[in-house]
Amino acid sequence: MTDLTKIPVTVITGFLGAGKTTLIRHLMANPQGRRLAILVNEFGTVGVDGDILRACADENCPLDNIVELANGCICCTVADAFIPTIEALLAQPVRPDHILIETSGLALPKPLLKAFDWPAIRSRITVDGVIAVADAEAVAAGRFAPDLAAVDAQRAADDSIDHETPLSEVFEDQIACADIVLLSKADLAGAAGLAAARAAIEAEAPRPLPILPMVEGAIDPAVVLGLAAAAEDDLAARPSHHDDHGDHEHDDFDTVVIELPEVADPERLVAAIERLAAERNILRVKGHVAVTGKPMRLLVQAVGARVRRQFDRPWGAEPRRSALVVIAERADVDAGAIRAALSEAAA
Repeated sequence: MTDLTKIPVTVITGFLGAGKTTLIRHLMANPQGRRLAILVNEFGTVGVDGDILRACADENCPLDNIVELANGCICCTVADAFIPTIEALLAQPVRPDHILIETSGLALPKPLLKAFDWPAIRSRITVDGVIAVADAEAVAAGRFAPDLAAVDAQRAADDSIDHETPLSEVFEDQIACADIVLLSKADLAGAAGLAAARAAIEAEAPRPLPILPMVEGAIDPAVVLGLAAAAEDDLAARPSHHDDHGDHEHDDFDTVVIELPEVADPERLVAAIERLAAERNILRVKGHVAVTGKPMRLLVQAVGARVRRQFDRPWGAEPRRSALVVIAERADVDAGAIRAALSEAAA
């Protein structure tokens, strides 16, 4: 690669827990001769996704090439965070061949694409493509794909009602910006669920899009990398709810970090997370837990009431610390009640 060659960047977007990090891990394990760099944008102060990816670092994606931007959406902190990070990656002695950007689950991709027009980087990098990862089972159930006909009927009946929810706007903007949509957890959705999810996404998409099923992040890298979409030059074809007012806010969502003592019974903690999802509409829980008598660190990731946990690595010299990031719409956040429920389960 010459110094004049633009480095391709793939933006991986998708709702909370859709499977973006799992996809990136698969691409790291199958780089097809590329030297990768990864930029992870977390929503919250505890970097779980970045930690997971750093554990997968190798000669094709060394530790120095994995950068985490926490506590701020990169499309809202372009000058302060995103541009300097990209410049630092490009200044490395051995430049990456391809950069993957994992946006936070609450991010809108279009404002990020606009950042690629900044003079400092526009001649050096290009958006190879935008990949939207969608949870097939959730979309099939209609949780993040509203019934447009029903919304139109309600608007006709009462123009004063706001029929769009913040979550639906995030979902719709991610689909509208995508070059490819990957339906994750296809095995859980089944054939009927995949068909329903595909139909819902086709109804939302502003143009025909490839929609592909995926299980555990496994997809041929040749399908998602090397698209040469130059998405930064194609913004008009990627409409957004926020086109008329530029910046977007994340005030509809809130993040609470819960510090816990060592957990004696992980099953009690899992049950508490499931209850919180049902009773308080918790969207996402992720973090690490110290389990009494166990030398391994327990990784906990939950999307709604679906909780996944696994011992990922020994604590080693790292302090044994239990901390969970809880994300919900602001109206549903009661930090005291959430802390009490999780602390009681950890006791």
